[in-house]
Amino acid sequence: MSHATQTLDQQPSELGSDKEKSTSEPDPTSSLKQESDLEHQAAAGTEGEDAVTRQSAFKSLGLLDRFLALWILLAMAIGIILGNFVPSTGPALQKGKFVGVSIPIAVGLLVMMYPILCKVRYETLHHVFRERKIWVQIGFSVVVNWIIAPLVMLGLTWAFLPDRPGLREGLILVGLARCIAMVLIWTGLAGGDLEYCAILVAINSILQMVLFAPLAILFLRVISGADATVSYEVVAKSVAVFLGIPLGAAIITRFTLRKPTSLDWYERVFLRFAAPWSLIGLLFTILVLFASRGHQVVHQIISVVRDSAPLIVYFGVIFFLTLLVTHRLGFGYKLAATQSFTAASNNFELAIAVAVATYGPDSDQALASTVGPLIEVPVLLGLVYVVKIIGRTQGWKD
Repeated sequence: MSHATQTLDQQPSELGSDKEKSTSEPDPTSSLKQESDLEHQAAAGTEGEDAVTRQSAFKSLGLLDRFLALWILLAMAIGIILGNFVPSTGPALQKGKFVGVSIPIAVGLLVMMYPILCKVRYETLHHVFRERKIWVQIGFSVVVNWIIAPLVMLGLTWAFLPDRPGLREGLILVGLARCIAMVLIWTGLAGGDLEYCAILVAINSILQMVLFAPLAILFLRVISGADATVSYEVVAKSVAVFLGIPLGAAIITRFTLRKPTSLDWYERVFLRFAAPWSLIGLLFTILVLFASRGHQVVHQIISVVRDSAPLIVYFGVIFFLTLLVTHRLGFGYKLAATQSFTAASNNFELAIAVAVATYGPDSDQALASTVGPLIEVPVLLGLVYVVKIIGRTQGWKD
């Protein structure tokens, strides 16, 4: 009896012990549930980060960059108002000349080219060129930028503007002027490779000194049959002045300031101070151009609209064609984004300089090249969001 009682008395404790054992043992269902919860949390965190990234792309721009399209519209509007309601504005702006361009326009063009060229790390180029892969990338970029893109622009200008040779020639100059400025902004916003972008910028800067003038003669005089006012001397002189001067000044500035200070001070202090002047120079140039020909612009609004159509198609075709080819070739996301924005962007500053110097500020060619930045800014800013979405949804890794 006592033995049975002891056995019964022990049962609750044994049962309790079993319960404790069962609770201490891991439950496979509970582990799976925890893993699932962690996965959902990670996915939610990733989506949250992506949402923040999407929201910050626009906010990461400075005040000038963020509303550049608005500032360009205002500069155009103010220039048109001055040109129409202050008749003496145009003649006053055209009094002094520098390399065939009015002094205010020349100053604006040089100011907007200089700061962006100061960002290029010329001192590191010789290290990068030792790798074979970089030569493949450079070769691809040269083919797209200096053969495919200009030919696409040439075809689009004839398709959209067969009856407007002036606008057509202005856009041909735009297609030949490869970007060395705003492309750095688009690449940075899209999460591309800024160092590689700087290399392409430096190479395009050098190639423009060599190739822009002969290609302009080939596309304008030989292929398009432009009149004799387009000469190699005028084009070469414009390129040498409006690209050579700021490029040389940027190289001298970079190597001179870095010695007594440091690279950190140069990039953190000097470049931050100099960067806004590029856009200020662009806005000043556009204001002066439209003030010089405000009356003509008002009576050519249809020309402005017609000029915009081939530009929009050009940006889209070149960007997505380059993106598709780089993806098929196995390029990582950063390099593909950099290549695409480099191919789709254009150096409108140089196109404006050559158009004004060759044809004059009152020409259709100057008007066509001036409309360029107004279209480029909103289109390429939109492409920043598009390429980020493509990279995220397709799982495109570096």
